[in-house]
Amino acid sequence: MLILGIESATVQAGCALIDHEGVLASVHVARGRRHAELLAPAISFACDQAVVSLTDVCAVAVDVGPGLFTGLRVGIATGKAIASALRVPMIGISSLDLLAFPARFSGRRIAAVIDARRGELFYAFYRHVPGGLQRRGDPVVGSPEELQSEILATPEEQLLVGDGAARYADLFADLANVELADQGLEHPSAVSLVQLAHAQALREEWQQPWEVAPLYLRAPDAEINWSVRNEVGR
Repeated sequence: MLILGIESATVQAGCALIDHEGVLASVHVARGRRHAELLAPAISFACDQAVVSLTDVCAVAVDVGPGLFTGLRVGIATGKAIASALRVPMIGISSLDLLAFPARFSGRRIAAVIDARRGELFYAFYRHVPGGLQRRGDPVVGSPEELQSEILATPEEQLLVGDGAARYADLFADLANVELADQGLEHPSAVSLVQLAHAQALREEWQQPWEVAPLYLRAPDAEINWSVRNEVGR
């Protein structure tokens, strides 16, 4: 089964292809908020590198967030368009799950943290279990100080991954029980996406395109700005 993965939750966009032999190709590009311009060429390039046709794809996996509104909207819309055209199922996976996945062999508690802008973070905690990771609780949106308080509430060793942890590194770096992951783990990876999606596909855990919905955790910036404007105008 050939699976196409599309990842677009942060400033980095990417895609990857996987089949029963493993990951065949991956492309990641960080060019600000140009996801709409970059995804189609990236998918075409990945297909060329893997020597496959897009019509060979049997399922489409997408990052459903949380993340930046525009990136999520573009990535999910692209995935739905391809899946609908090919009449294949989809698999949606959380961006925070994708961030934590490469650190799954760590014995520490893992905090996956995405920069939500406006002084906020999207984050969730994970622990290693046999065969992978287990998320402990639902993803939340909160301030860096709220995350710091949750970290301080437990004495166990913790690993922070994601661009949100990197942005507020000064707040976390002096905590005795915390290690900040290196730059290579700052963004969700399309490779992690297809690896997790492949495991779900083997269990036939998929959705139809119209069932896939983004996880925003808060209203889009434009909606928030309009609400503020209405309040000011009263």
